[in-house]
Amino acid sequence: MSDPSTWTNPLAERYASAAMLELWSPQHRIATWRRIWAALAEAQLELGLTAADGVTPRISLEQLLELRQHADDIDFERAAAYESRFRHDVMAHIHAYGDVCPSARGIIHLGATSCDVTDNADLILIREGLALVRLQLAAVIAALAEFAEKWQELPTLGYTHFQPAQLTTVGKRACLWLYDLVVDLYELEKRLRSLVLRGLKGTTGTQASFLALFHGDDLKVRQLEALLAQKLGWSAVQPVTGQTYTRKVDSQVLDLLSGIAQSGHKFATDLRLLQHHHELEEPFESEQVGSSAMAYKRNPMRAERLCGLARFVMNLTANAAQSAANQWLERTLDDSVNRRLSLPQAFLATDALLQLYLNIVRGMVVHPEMVKQNVERELPFMATENVLMAAVRAGGDRQQLHELIRQHSQAAQASVKAGGPNDLLVRLMQEPAFLSVDIAGECSAERFTGRASQQVQEFLTEVVRPLLAKYPEAAEVAAQIRV
Repeated sequence: MSDPSTWTNPLAERYASAAMLELWSPQHRIATWRRIWAALAEAQLELGLTAADGVTPRISLEQLLELRQHADDIDFERAAAYESRFRHDVMAHIHAYGDVCPSARGIIHLGATSCDVTDNADLILIREGLALVRLQLAAVIAALAEFAEKWQELPTLGYTHFQPAQLTTVGKRACLWLYDLVVDLYELEKRLRSLVLRGLKGTTGTQASFLALFHGDDLKVRQLEALLAQKLGWSAVQPVTGQTYTRKVDSQVLDLLSGIAQSGHKFATDLRLLQHHHELEEPFESEQVGSSAMAYKRNPMRAERLCGLARFVMNLTANAAQSAANQWLERTLDDSVNRRLSLPQAFLATDALLQLYLNIVRGMVVHPEMVKQNVERELPFMATENVLMAAVRAGGDRQQLHELIRQHSQAAQASVKAGGPNDLLVRLMQEPAFLSVDIAGECSAERFTGRASQQVQEFLTEVVRPLLAKYPEAAEVAAQIRV
């Protein structure tokens, strides 16, 4: 536990996974900066940037080895001391890196501006973060698909406007949650495919410093940028930038994370409503306390937390949108502090809500008898049209039959609202005009779910399983719930 006398971020202390916390840690961020510096020096050496002209700083294999060996050897206290002097974080870390790489000190950051390092690093972290989210999302999809298949045939009361409507099945409803996640995964895959490195563009995006470094050799500058991207594991760079990569990328990424949060919020809200009806429940552990005062409570704590985290992520999108809109000309720095807050926290909170989503689905409890009771309370009203048609086919007068059903329905509704049973079917069975109708048969719940069960199987077979085939490791993803 961190110092309890100092405020800390709950995302780090309580909610996010160890993997996502490590990814956005200062250690990983600055180590990524150092790998970019080393890759830049290596690419410059490979393109012939030596001291042969008597002007250009010499780059040697020994210097590259030194840079590689000390990529993770970061003295954050020393860097902080430098930053307090220079008021510039990149310069602080250049000096701190040079302290542990004395022979390479003079060639670190050669020809580069800060964003040649920081923006490329941010894109690397975003790509790594999206890869983690992708796997977590696939894990939730796999778990929810299993749940949907298990309960594909159980009739349940459907709702529109949160009022009883036609029946569906528990599994079909789960497919609604599932399809939201499938759409999210498609969008995530698309974002990953379209994500490219910033590249080496210099202070205003013109590459003037690199052109000077290579004595006006335009081809060498282009080769340098391509070679750096290759060494960092990227196949393409942004064709044009100002000092920064376009902040629309951040906005699109946060929109994507917001979409995942929206899907999680929808699921968790539905679960909270259904837990109120005692049909579904989130996991509840043997020693878990629902309330400090009401010992009997089984509150949907996980689903409520999921909603809270989702709301936080959804509200972060405005930060990225406004940063993209407010980048003056080639750049302004008002995005910096905001991105330090909004980007990591969007990933950490999305990670946390997906951990919750996975934990809930894997332990979600269905109470079939309560589902059945709720169906039976409303089904007689839904079945009246079938009963009416059967009685007409048996020779009855449609208008007279309709009036009888209307009268008995009103009386049965009054009984339900007074706390009594729904006795509509009993009333109709005792009515001479309906004696020729098998009312019980007409009111079987399975007759009112349409193709719900078939839709589940078709959706899982045609859409979900082919998608999950790309992520065989998803089933092994653990759901880490710390509090």
